[in-house]
Amino acid sequence: MAIRTVVFDVGGILEISPRLNVEEKWEPEFGAEFHVGLSEVWSAGSVGAITLEQVHEQLGQIIGAEPDRIAAFMEDIWAEYLGELNTEMWEYLSEVRGEGYRLAVISNSFVGAREREEERYGFGSLTDFMIYSHEVGFSKPDPRIYTLCLEQLHVEPDEVVFLDDSEITVAGARAMGMRGVVYERNRQAMKDLDKILDR
Repeated sequence: MAIRTVVFDVGGILEISPRLNVEEKWEPEFGAEFHVGLSEVWSAGSVGAITLEQVHEQLGQIIGAEPDRIAAFMEDIWAEYLGELNTEMWEYLSEVRGEGYRLAVISNSFVGAREREEERYGFGSLTDFMIYSHEVGFSKPDPRIYTLCLEQLHVEPDEVVFLDDSEITVAGARAMGMRGVVYERNRQAMKDLDKILDR
């Protein structure tokens, strides 16, 4: 069947996140290797197992810091998470949508990401809908997140092309029967998509 929908990731595709060395910045205050004990908090937040308030509380307990310092630390985390808008990809995807293709997002995210991204970038104006891992409770490459996307779109897998900067998650989409493109850089991704979309 012909491709009807382009599904893509946010981080690394629409958001270019520079390395801001957040952990190194906070080591003098929080202590060397403070970040080692935070993995469970980040993992829980990525699938919505805890709220953003609980994230702050648990970080405070683990790090041993006051709420205002945790809030400042998290602002730096969000600055790195959100990065900068990839305007070239935004414009390209806008053109694709203008040609009649539907656009959707599957994002391995973190509690609070939808609100932050919508406030800064307004991704809702570009896409038909967005699936965030922290809202549905599972993340790529779990087959359930691709299945949910197909159900929401009311399309068959061979009517979808999936774009991500992770080979693992693209492989997961391909295993579901979708076409897949691994993002390396803008021009390469656009060329590969154009070929599949026959533009």
